Amino acid sequence: MSVRNRFGSAAAIALMTTVSAVLLSACGPDNADSGATAAPGTSASGSSAPGAAAPGTGAPGGATHSGSPAPGRKEVNGTTVANHLTISTGTRNVAMNGTIVDFGSVVRDLAWSPDGKKVVFVGDSGDLVTANPDGTGKATLAKHPDGEEWSHPTWQHADKGPSGDAVPNETERYNNIVFTAKKAGVLRLVKVPAKGGAVEDLSPHNSEGGDNPGVPQPPQTGNTWANAGGGQADIAYANTPANEVYIYDDYIRSGTQDIGKGSQPALSPDGGQIVFVRAVNGHDHLFTRSTEHDRKAEKDLTPSATTDFTEPAWSPDGKTVAARTPDGIDTVPADGSAAPTQVSTIPGLPVYRP
Repeated sequence: MSVRNRFGSAAAIALMTTVSAVLLSACGPDNADSGATAAPGTSASGSSAPGAAAPGTGAPGGATHSGSPAPGRKEVNGTTVANHLTISTGTRNVAMNGTIVDFGSVVRDLAWSPDGKKVVFVGDSGDLVTANPDGTGKATLAKHPDGEEWSHPTWQHADKGPSGDAVPNETERYNNIVFTAKKAGVLRLVKVPAKGGAVEDLSPHNSEGGDNPGVPQPPQTGNTWANAGGGQADIAYANTPANEVYIYDDYIRSGTQDIGKGSQPALSPDGGQIVFVRAVNGHDHLFTRSTEHDRKAEKDLTPSATTDFTEPAWSPDGKTVAARTPDGIDTVPADGSAAPTQVSTIPGLPVYRP
């Protein structure tokens, strides 16, 4: 059962390669509340990740980072065609398919289209850019206004109802890029059609509440780290002042569900699960829970964490969660049946290609 069902809708590794250079991106608008949410370059608890630096600095192609392996030790890429994992580092280089792809310009906060044929990211000018997986065909989708910072885009989509049937009438309506905009220290979610157009505010609300004071509306500012999933236009996001995770669904009737304390949420490919970050005993842990009304209790995937696990991402089959650590990328079974395993020594933002 997906998020859509909660609101009663009827529609509903290691592959080794020596990397000459990687450089992490600096924090984007997500550092508005370092205790709640982190951007590439920081942990969710606000501490700087090894090698964090301003995007695009250093020699073309990147520069060595402070987390580089000891002399004589090869750096583990950790990406293969089979595992679909990609890692963006805030430079022009993106790790994927066991190699490094040079996009020719800075790539921050890379995200994949639902069909895996396009990427969207924040480019070196701070604008929203789309490209082919090999870095060719770059096009500016939207230009950021002066004094405004953009970060962490996600590709909203609606391609099926609750029964799994296609919904062609809704496909284009929900074919949007949702991302964070920060202006004068204020965070909000905005969206732009994936084919181009005007940037508009995304305003999470509850249609069932209306003006009823007994049904409070969710906060409109402080929202960041949007993540789409489930194929029914659902958007998970974090509110930084409250350190709270929400799921917004406006597919038929608008509704927003408060998931609980945490940050950096990600919805599973089928929309039935959510993973998010929460600080426990001085470290950032990964938690999952069902998105159904009769959801099971939260599960800590990293109960014995001795490091910070941040920026989680789901594998296409929903069986694995990848997360960033200060030393690279770890993966962990989504059911919590095993401890995390390091698969890459490249610290960066992990994202799976559909």
